[in-house]
Amino acid sequence: MKNKRLINWLCLSGIISIIFYLLHDIIGAMNYPGYNWMSQAVSDLTATDAPSFVISNGYVTVYKILNCLCCALLCILIKNENKKSLRLGIYLLSIMNFISAIGYALFPLSSSGYDGTLQSFIHVYIITIIVVLLSIISLILIAIGSFKSKYKLLGVLSIISLLLMFIGAVVSQNVPKEIFGIFERFSTYSAVIFTGILGIYGFNINTHK
Repeated sequence: MKNKRLINWLCLSGIISIIFYLLHDIIGAMNYPGYNWMSQAVSDLTATDAPSFVISNGYVTVYKILNCLCCALLCILIKNENKKSLRLGIYLLSIMNFISAIGYALFPLSSSGYDGTLQSFIHVYIITIIVVLLSIISLILIAIGSFKSKYKLLGVLSIISLLLMFIGAVVSQNVPKEIFGIFERFSTYSAVIFTGILGIYGFNINTHK
């Protein structure tokens, strides 16, 4: 603890961001009459016409700020990491989080679900595809780099996160709509939680080498 610098402590913003993402989901649902988390996507809570838009968007904004702060600091801390794949993976995951934060803020769903508008099209078919592809590539690179370094546990957790992401993406499209929201959250929460895990990794990086 004595060797920790402010930049290490600030990396824990990744853990705190998880709390705000969870609050946007829970409190947002409480302010959305008739919302069913088991059948509806998380993004429905921040659709521009959703009753929960103001309060849910407030929590998710704090989440994005903390999440991006964690990613920016990680990019600074790993500049001397000798495993190129691990370093590149974290860079790409950080880019993914920034694209997600900015892209979804500029193009939120205009209505719950998919209503066919240009705004919703960009949200679902452009930003989401970019975010998913970057997530997959970055997690694979982080896993490869971690297994070649002393951070073996990080490699295991990145694989678990990747598997949950795949399960969520595939299963949510092939289950009854009554339980769509459960499996959709496998994908969304896996990325959110893994960034928090990276925050712990950043906290433990020795900056006094």
